[in-house]
Amino acid sequence: MSSILKSIGRGLRRPRVRGVLAVWGISLLYLLFQGGKTSSMLFAMSSALMVYLLLVGYSGVSRAVGKRQLTLINERFDLLHAGEQMDVKLNIIIPGFLPLPYIIIREVLRKHNGQQWSFEESVMPSFRGQAQLVFKTPPLERGRYHFIDTECISEDILGLLDHKGLLHAPGQFRVMPRTVFIPYWQMFDRNSRLVGPQTALSSSRRETTQINGVRDYVYGDRLTRIHWNATARTGTWKSKEFEHESVPKTMIILDAIAKHYSSEEQFELAVSVVASLLQYRNRDRIGIGLCTLGSRNHVIAPSESALERQKMLHHLVDMDADGEGTLLPKLESSIRLFPKGAYCILVSPTSGSSVMELIRWADIRGMSPSHLHILNAKGDASKDWVSQMRARGIHGYAVSRLEDLPTVIGRGYA
Repeated sequence: MSSILKSIGRGLRRPRVRGVLAVWGISLLYLLFQGGKTSSMLFAMSSALMVYLLLVGYSGVSRAVGKRQLTLINERFDLLHAGEQMDVKLNIIIPGFLPLPYIIIREVLRKHNGQQWSFEESVMPSFRGQAQLVFKTPPLERGRYHFIDTECISEDILGLLDHKGLLHAPGQFRVMPRTVFIPYWQMFDRNSRLVGPQTALSSSRRETTQINGVRDYVYGDRLTRIHWNATARTGTWKSKEFEHESVPKTMIILDAIAKHYSSEEQFELAVSVVASLLQYRNRDRIGIGLCTLGSRNHVIAPSESALERQKMLHHLVDMDADGEGTLLPKLESSIRLFPKGAYCILVSPTSGSSVMELIRWADIRGMSPSHLHILNAKGDASKDWVSQMRARGIHGYAVSRLEDLPTVIGRGYA
């Protein structure tokens, strides 16, 4: 009832509605004091318009309900990555007796950092009050998104009343960081000519005699490796899968201190580099962990589990460059969560004494540090800095574009 009264109250502010009410009042007075067929007909017509206003008020979009459906473009149901779009379908049902000529729908998509995008479109509902809005979001960047309440605006077929209402149709999703496929990383090759003192702790990835499972036969497998029982049971060649010797854990440290980044794009590059490294290490089932130095330190211990890797990626979705202070004091508070003898990879746009101080600190504690230098969009930075690190036997890389990452770490130089 309140929605009806609000709709009529808004209508009373329109000259046409006030005119209908004036005609109805005059016809009522004329009928009471004068009588006659003309006054009766005028009163009946004005009364019909009054009933129409009540019905239209009951049929307004203020009572609309809806359901939202989110799907990826081309109906893929895997994770949405940065730069991709989302298909949005909004089904609306408007209860009531009278049809509406059109509905203007205003959608607002809000990101976790407060940014928002507005969409406005008009649809024509069916006679039963059903309508569907289909649209695509613009290409989205990394983050967590949700739709706030949808605003619906319409008029009745005579244009006497306008209707406004909020439709609650929740919808939320995450956009994962951009990633690039890394086929090879020279730092983990014990035969690399660039290896330095930090590789003394590393072990080869040789196989043990402990069977870990069965895999498809690969051309060149020895006869002693063929799993005859599995081959006979499946009808296809199968080989034994052996466990590998342990190797040092890997900790990736993401610098999220605000003053170190010259632009938002530079921080997005750093996040994408970290996400790509997580995917590379996970393919070989090597334990990897994540430490982010933002407004609050966040550490996820190294693990070979795919679920833990997803946890790290979802943490990267919500990351912002909102940290304060300097690298080493922030990292010292989390050192107890770092495994002994781990590879320690710093992803940061800064260089100089603060990074060297952190590298010496990690080296003293038995870790194997390296630095992946994130450049700005112009690519200004320094080959001298990478050379300084190489001279100390430390792996150093410089990356200005995500597409260059496989080449840079695969060849071992920037």
